[in-house]
Amino acid sequence: MNYYLTEEQKMIKQLARQIAEEKIKPVREHYDRTGEFPWEIVEVLARSDMFRVFIPEEYDGLGGGVFEMALVTEELSRVCGGIALAFAGSALGAYPIILFGSEEQKRRYLPDIAAGKRLAAFALTEPDAGSDAAAVKTRAIKEGNYYIINGTKQWITNGGEAEIYTVFVVTRPEKGARGISALIVEKGTKGLDFGKKEDKMGIRGSTTRELIFQNCQVPAENLLGKEGLGFVIAMRTFDVSRPGVAAQAVGIAQGAYEEAVKYAKERKQFGKRIINFQAVQFMLADMAIQIEAARALVYQAAKNADSREKDIAKISSIAKIFASDTAMRVTTDAVQIFGGYGYMKEYPVEKMMRDAKITQIYEGTNQILRTIIGSSITREF
Repeated sequence: MNYYLTEEQKMIKQLARQIAEEKIKPVREHYDRTGEFPWEIVEVLARSDMFRVFIPEEYDGLGGGVFEMALVTEELSRVCGGIALAFAGSALGAYPIILFGSEEQKRRYLPDIAAGKRLAAFALTEPDAGSDAAAVKTRAIKEGNYYIINGTKQWITNGGEAEIYTVFVVTRPEKGARGISALIVEKGTKGLDFGKKEDKMGIRGSTTRELIFQNCQVPAENLLGKEGLGFVIAMRTFDVSRPGVAAQAVGIAQGAYEEAVKYAKERKQFGKRIINFQAVQFMLADMAIQIEAARALVYQAAKNADSREKDIAKISSIAKIFASDTAMRVTTDAVQIFGGYGYMKEYPVEKMMRDAKITQIYEGTNQILRTIIGSSITREF
């Protein structure tokens, strides 16, 4: 389908695809097997100005937004959903600063993120606060010109690799969700340590770690917005970041679909290529239908996010649910088309199936997002 991209958007998409094909595809199996962080790819993305696409021009970016971020994420994920997270996870960590940072904070942090010199990360989830984001317990007490943080964050994408963390803490516990604040914490700050690297089922080319705060002293000037605005910052960030997760899902699905078509054209059974069997054709047709529908939703959600329209949460949630469910269906069917070979690590579709699953879980499980959509519907009628 023709989405009438601008010339600049076409160039961004083409360059991201070239990086994926030439740089990521030859090493994706290595990073999936070892779980190492793909610094060599991060350097390529930085040299190619990919981190600049979602940063405003006044902070050394290219002036794009969520839509451009989604384009890059989709193309990188088409080859490896895990390695793509080095880029997408940094965007997630940067968006609270883009949306709510002071002028001084933006000038201090965004140019380095845009240049790929420093990655960013988003730290909300805790052992007892996943879907219930308001249940965070990590505490920050203000003492003079500093906040003293104590607590643990869990399953943080880019954890330990990123140098700039947006961390959500409780500053006024008696106020519930209105007592949550957001602080920018830099790697190397005394009292910030990192837990074990998680051994994951999928997205193994992305690093996931705990963040451990023990009397971590952070300057009060690193407060985002004002005290008590943290929950709003987190939810607003998800509104613009969920199209990125949806784009990751579309990319994974597209990659699996292409592998399935290629294999179906080569594999012969009963004296003919399996793509000539109606059963396989119908599977491929359904995959194509679902991917195109998901992509249309994702692109619309990304454009809505960039326009700052009202009720972005609803369309972002719809796009994330549909795209991630599509990725799971498409990758499962791709493995089925490959048959026994699809279950082997020698072929990429088993990895794509493993990578797809997380898109239904993080940045809001699809079950929780359905409640967001339901609440929005309730308000509308």
